[in-house]
Amino acid sequence: MAKKKTKLELTWIGKENRPKLEPRILIEDTEKSYHAAQRHSENDIFDNQLIFGDNLLALKALEQEFTGKINCIYIDPPYNTGAAWEHYDDGVEHSLWLSLMRERLEVLWRLLDKKAGSLWVSIDDREMAYLRVLLDEVCGRGCFVATNVWQKRYSRENREAIGDTHEYIYVYATNPIKFKELRNLIPLQAKQTKQYSNPDHDPRGQWQSVSLLAQGYRPNQMYEITAPNGRIHTPPAGNCWKIIRSEYDKLIVDNRVYFGRKGDGVPRRKHFLVDAKGVVPWTWWPHEDVGHTGEAKNEANTLFGADVSFETPKPERLIKRIVEIATGPGDLVLDSFLGSGTTAAVAHKMGRRWIGIELGEHCHTHCLPRLQKVIGGEDPGGITKAVNWKGGGGFRYYRLGPSLIIEDEWGNPVINSEFNAAMLAEAMCKLEGFEYAPSEDIYWIHGKSTETDFLYVTTQFMSKEMLTRMSDEVGPERSLLICCSAFRCDPGQFPNLTIQKIPKAVLKKCEWGHDDYSLEIENLPKAPLEPEEPAEDEHTKPRRKYGKGNPAQASLFDKGGDQ
Repeated sequence: MAKKKTKLELTWIGKENRPKLEPRILIEDTEKSYHAAQRHSENDIFDNQLIFGDNLLALKALEQEFTGKINCIYIDPPYNTGAAWEHYDDGVEHSLWLSLMRERLEVLWRLLDKKAGSLWVSIDDREMAYLRVLLDEVCGRGCFVATNVWQKRYSRENREAIGDTHEYIYVYATNPIKFKELRNLIPLQAKQTKQYSNPDHDPRGQWQSVSLLAQGYRPNQMYEITAPNGRIHTPPAGNCWKIIRSEYDKLIVDNRVYFGRKGDGVPRRKHFLVDAKGVVPWTWWPHEDVGHTGEAKNEANTLFGADVSFETPKPERLIKRIVEIATGPGDLVLDSFLGSGTTAAVAHKMGRRWIGIELGEHCHTHCLPRLQKVIGGEDPGGITKAVNWKGGGGFRYYRLGPSLIIEDEWGNPVINSEFNAAMLAEAMCKLEGFEYAPSEDIYWIHGKSTETDFLYVTTQFMSKEMLTRMSDEVGPERSLLICCSAFRCDPGQFPNLTIQKIPKAVLKKCEWGHDDYSLEIENLPKAPLEPEEPAEDEHTKPRRKYGKGNPAQASLFDKGGDQ
C-alpha cells in the first residue's frame, strides 16, 4: 500500500479547525471618503481604499476582485506578547495566534501579483521562529527572500535581562527570481556619497573604484595588464579579471581604469557618482537609515498630539524602505493591520495606490485624520520633505457590510433586512464567484463570469411561465444562473438556465453572522459538533415556533416550491 504523501509543516493545537469565511460586500460611506479639492499633478491617485472592519473578513471581501493584483503587502500584526493570554497556558497561546495568523496569510498570499509580488511581515523574537515555519508552509520555502533586521532602538534597554533593540521583517516573493530582477536599488545615503572623490580631477566628477577581480578561472579573462609605470599585473591564484580583454581596452580608452596615486597599483574600475543608481538592499537596517521607535512616536505626536497615543507606530522611513524596494509608481500596496495609518500615508506620498484595513477605533482617531492631512498637504513630518510631497489624490472609505444571513426571532435563517436589491445581488455574485456587473439594459444580468455566462438574483417565486420567457431571452449561446426564493418546475427543460433556491445555494457555504475574527481567544473557530441523531418524529415537527395566537411570518426561504 502506498504511503500517504507528507510534507514539512508546523503542527499546533486546533490547526484542523478552519473558519468558513463569508465574502462580505463593502459599503462606501461617502461622508468619510476624502479627496483633494483640486489636482496637484497628472499622477494624483484617487481610488485608494480605507476599510473599517475585521481584517480577515475584509481580506475575504477583497479576494474576488484583487486576487493576483497586489504588488506589495506589508503587515505589522500583533506580536503575541501574552497580554491577552494571562489565564491560558503557553501552548494554547501559541496555537491560537498561529491559527488566526494562518488564515490571514493564506488570503494575503493569494492576493499577491504572481509575477513578482512580495509579502513583508514584521515580527519580534517571541514568535519569529514559529512564524518563519508557518510562512514556509503557506508561501512555500522556495519563495523566501530574506530576513531583514531593523534596529528599532539605539539607546540602552535596562528593563530586560538582555536589551531588546531589534525586530525582524520577513520577505517572501511569489517569484523570487523575477523579484530580484525587478526590485529597486536603495538610493544612496549621504554617508555613502562620502566614499566618492576625484583624486585625478576627472571632468565627469566624483567616483569610487571597484575591483576588477573575480573568483574562479576563465581562460579568456587571464590576460596581463600593464600599469602606467610598466608594472605587469596578472590575476592572483583562484581569480581572474571580471571582463575580457576587449572590454578592458574600452575602459582604458574611456579613462575608467585607476592604478592608484603612484600609477602602479592593481587596476580598479572607476564608478562615477552621476551613474550611481543606488545600492543593493542589505538585511541589516540600522536606525540611521530607516528610523527608530522614538522617531515614530515623535511623528505620531506631531500628527495627533501627545494625548492621542498609539503604542507601536512604525517610522515612515522604515515603510519607505520597503515600498521603494518592492514597488514602482502606481503599484498597489496593501496593509491589513493599518494601525495608525503609516503604510497608507507613506504609499500615498510615494505615488503608490493603497488599500488599508483597520478594525479598531484607530481607523477613525488616527488613520482618517492622518490621511486627510496627507492629501491636504498638511503633514509636514515623516518622509514629506524627502519625497517633496505637496498633497493631492484621495481615498474612499468603506465599512464591512453586514452578514447576508441572520436568524429571525424563531431561529430560522432569513435574508438580512439591511440588504436592498443591489446589495443582495452583489452579495450573491461574491458567493457564487461572479463579477458584480449589473446591466443597464437587460434586467436579468446582475453579474457575469464570462462574456456569455451571467447571474440573476431575485426574491420572487419563479413560475414556469417566467422561466420560459427568461430562457427565450437568454438564448442558446448564453447561460444564466438564477438565484431565487423558490420555483416550481423541472429545471432540466431549460438547458441554458441553472436555477438555485437561495437557501440551498448558500446556507452551508459560510459561517453566517460571525463578525469578529480578531486575534482574541474567544474568536478561534470552534471544532465542528458531532451530528445528532434526529428524533423519530423529527419530520413532523414544525420549523417555526408560534407565538400565542400569532402565526409565524413566512421567510424568504419558505415561499413554497419543491426545489
